[in-house]
Amino acid sequence: MAASRSLETDFATAVLGRIGTLQVRLARSEAEIAAAQEVRYRVFYDELGARRSSLPSGRRDADRFDAACDHLLVFDTALAGPEHRRIVGTYRLLRQEKAFAAGGFYSDGEFEFGKLIARHPGQRFLELGRSCVLPEYRSKRTIELLWQGIWAYISHYRIGVMAGCASFHGTVPAAHAEALSYLAHYCRTSAEFDVRAVAERYRSMDLMPTEAINVRSAAMALPPLIKGYLRVGAKVGDGCVVDHEFDTVDVFVVMPVREIGQRYISYYGGETHRFAA
Repeated sequence: MAASRSLETDFATAVLGRIGTLQVRLARSEAEIAAAQEVRYRVFYDELGARRSSLPSGRRDADRFDAACDHLLVFDTALAGPEHRRIVGTYRLLRQEKAFAAGGFYSDGEFEFGKLIARHPGQRFLELGRSCVLPEYRSKRTIELLWQGIWAYISHYRIGVMAGCASFHGTVPAAHAEALSYLAHYCRTSAEFDVRAVAERYRSMDLMPTEAINVRSAAMALPPLIKGYLRVGAKVGDGCVVDHEFDTVDVFVVMPVREIGQRYISYYGGETHRFAA
């Protein structure tokens, strides 16, 4: 038991990846979590126009799920000041057992995530959410670092399926008709891992017939996060949801680890054996 606790502590404090002056690891303190929430606020509220009515006081994007999550952080070690002020990107990670203890997943309000989990009692699920990077750091190497951290995390906790919401900007699905239709026709999950938007919020993604879709332009119109998910082998569930608070159209992404391309596992997970539990 003591050895298990030591391994857990080592993982929680380890640097999970480095590229140049950037490094990725989990948050180690309340101050770092608060700083990550400030980064989220700057991106979601100041930049993208999310509404502030349901937020606590202060310039932080925070909700009840934060306490149950692990927070993956990218730091620029070249910046001056205390370490928690060097955070330039973040991802929120919610493991299945933590979600159950907290009363569910964030995605449950939009998609029937719980039904998917119930169909796979032998799998361990991880919800990915609140992904954001400050504008000046939106580069390939920052995204690569976040993925390195995710690979280390799923290796350590033996995650079988990653899933979560991903968004288009704005609240009108028709404004993204070609891209959403492309997802509906070419990128749907298998029946085994299908997830449907909750009935009262369900909006169809199938807005154009297949023959009307220009595959190249549709793929180019996808948000970078969704492109990245699809690139490693992810698929999307049935239907989209309009989120008026965050001013987005959300789709649900499912990534069974066994279906992720081996070249991506080799590329991003080259040292994840260090973190195997």
